[in-house]
Amino acid sequence: MLLIIYMKYLLISFLFLAPPHDFHLSKCVIEYSAEDKAIQVSMQIFLDDLEEALRREGADKLALCTEKEAPDAEAHLIRYLQKHFILEVDGQPTDYHFLGKEISEDLLSAWCYIEIENVTDLNALGVTNNILMETFDDQQNIINVKGPNNQGGMWLFKKGKSSDKVSF
Repeated sequence: MLLIIYMKYLLISFLFLAPPHDFHLSKCVIEYSAEDKAIQVSMQIFLDDLEEALRREGADKLALCTEKEAPDAEAHLIRYLQKHFILEVDGQPTDYHFLGKEISEDLLSAWCYIEIENVTDLNALGVTNNILMETFDDQQNIINVKGPNNQGGMWLFKKGKSSDKVSF
């Protein structure tokens, strides 16, 4: 019994008292689905970094992806993503739908899911991803793009270089 209590204490200490990590990285997968006629995005962002960025924009104590999540937390998150993650389809700016979020298996990051519907054909995709770059000078965002016929590539965005385009 004492061992179980000790293990719970260690877990709680790790989750809430863990020191900040030494690197700032997000990863993102953008896939075009011809079958669904949609561009589907999965993005993984460290929760502590995301909370700090949102705090600096005036949204404090959101407790994202927890039972104590603030009622307006998702609205703040969506607004932040729309400001810092921009997609252009065939040269045209697009609006996307935020499908939801979930906590990662290790409880350290959030997966955010986005979709652009009614994309019958995709010839070019422009991406701007400066998520967390206003908060951390060393922030890097990895993006893997899979377009029509599995064409695509990978980008590493960092401060000063946070957008690019790919043609299919």
